[in-house]
Amino acid sequence: MFQMTLETEALIDRALAEDLSIGDPTTDILIPQELNGKASFVGKEKGVLAGLDVALAVFKRFDSSLLTEVHIRDGEHLRSGDLIATVSGRMNPMLKAERTALNFLRRMSGIASETSAYVREVDGFDATIVDTRKTTPGLRALEKYAVRIGGGYNHRQNLGDGILIKDNHIEALREMGMSLGDVVRKANSEKSHTINVEVEVEDLAQVEEALEAGAKILLLDNMGPEDMAIAVRMAEGRAVTEASGNITLQTVRAAAASGVDIISVGALTHSAKDLDISLDFAS
Repeated sequence: MFQMTLETEALIDRALAEDLSIGDPTTDILIPQELNGKASFVGKEKGVLAGLDVALAVFKRFDSSLLTEVHIRDGEHLRSGDLIATVSGRMNPMLKAERTALNFLRRMSGIASETSAYVREVDGFDATIVDTRKTTPGLRALEKYAVRIGGGYNHRQNLGDGILIKDNHIEALREMGMSLGDVVRKANSEKSHTINVEVEVEDLAQVEEALEAGAKILLLDNMGPEDMAIAVRMAEGRAVTEASGNITLQTVRAAAASGVDIISVGALTHSAKDLDISLDFAS
């Protein structure tokens, strides 16, 4: 179950305001306030449901008198035609909240479904599928929740959630005469004892340099499966290995077979297709 927060409620308010900042003359002219009915969320394709609590909260945020009934919960697999949940009460507010609720539910279910596909692809290997910070601005908490519902795990929530030395950090400090190893040693010497240092490496020479400098996590950027397998052997007992960079459903199993511990996939959030879910009304 998604834990609603003040931040999520504010996000819902902003989303509703996108549609309703100057009203809804269509609904207000045509739909009497006293007209009651029921709306049903219905799945239109196979996938994994995520975000139902958020979608239903949209209706409750708009009109607390609306009643909801849940038939399928987050994390369950959908088939085309499945009845997910119903909302009943005044039709006027339901029609105004319809699109906002669907936008959240379709987006989050799409991410959960995409994540589930990646998790299935690496079945039988020890690699863990994780997301990245390549999320929709303002929606990170919802999108990372959807990744978890799909069977994946979360990488950093924000920049303060660990030390990850990327190629641009290294390039910036190269202007000061520092090598990759120097950068790693600087991070290790000044970090909190509760934080590990992760560093992006692009070839096996950088793998060895990072290991010698004391990096505890290696982000193997755009390496082929053969080099990743060698890097895993080099890092054994010394550092965790993470495959990253243009990982797709077609390449993720080969990455897992290399023996890496983690596979980070930006596509879980930046390229997932919305799951087809409709809201059908009946008076």
